[in-house]
Amino acid sequence: MFIIKHLVEPLELKEYRILNSRMILNPKEKLHYLNLEKGNEGEKNFNSLLCNLPGNFLVVNDILLEKNNTFFQIDTLLFFQNNIYLCDVKNYEGDYFIKEQRWYSVATGKEIQSPLTQVSRCISLFRRYLQDLDINFPVKEFLIFINPEFTLYEAPRHQSIVHPTQVNRFMNQLKSIPSKLNDHHFKLAEQIVKDHVKVNPYKKLPYFEFKQLKKGVTCKSYCSFMKNVGDKEMICKVCGYTEGLESAIMRSVGDLRILFPKQKIVQEWCNLQISKKAVRRILMKYLTVRHHGRYSYYVFPPYKNN
Repeated sequence: MFIIKHLVEPLELKEYRILNSRMILNPKEKLHYLNLEKGNEGEKNFNSLLCNLPGNFLVVNDILLEKNNTFFQIDTLLFFQNNIYLCDVKNYEGDYFIKEQRWYSVATGKEIQSPLTQVSRCISLFRRYLQDLDINFPVKEFLIFINPEFTLYEAPRHQSIVHPTQVNRFMNQLKSIPSKLNDHHFKLAEQIVKDHVKVNPYKKLPYFEFKQLKKGVTCKSYCSFMKNVGDKEMICKVCGYTEGLESAIMRSVGDLRILFPKQKIVQEWCNLQISKKAVRRILMKYLTVRHHGRYSYYVFPPYKNN
């Protein structure tokens, strides 16, 4: 197995995590954030299963492409000798049912967007994308429900659906596919990665300003804020997680950089009970100092997000 593009946490998810720990999200924003977390967890679980597979195939994760001013996202592409598998991973939990081709949640009775419609749209746009590259390569779509706590009633006998009880069988099928890769497979995968749109045009963050956000160093899991323990450690007020002072500060500065790339007020952001001199010593150890007249500030290397 060759991983051409690794799975990385979306920038939008990172931003929502920070905002959720420092402001109150409205119900719609909170639901969107939780769905981002859920979806990312499902993709990580699927990729963990793939990483344990032997076989001669390529993996391309988390691709956003554009076709005729229409954007479409692909969770995972698997390149084999004779075909490409387009995998749409869903981490749904609970009971659902289908009635007259419409999908509903048993718990709420409310209709949800049909995942089959989503994956059909995605595979159609991807095939047209390949046609524009003059590539005639068979593509098979799979809608994979990765969460073992998911049940779909009145499920159609649809070849593209992989239910939780079928995931292991699906993985066994993948590793049994005979496949010999050549330069064409690698070049196509690399072209897709090259065409990947790095900035999601549909990303919608809550409105926020620096002054309205809670200040302090959050726990690594963002469950609460941390407090100083002596001169070298910090501890989470909720879960008890401990971390070295330098590591905690630099992680918090990283959060500041994600939300406010041009913001330089580190002391206020971290709300630290230590001297400015001590903060400067830590920043100078890990960052590059820049001078502007009588003032100095610190910069990271160029920020990259896939």
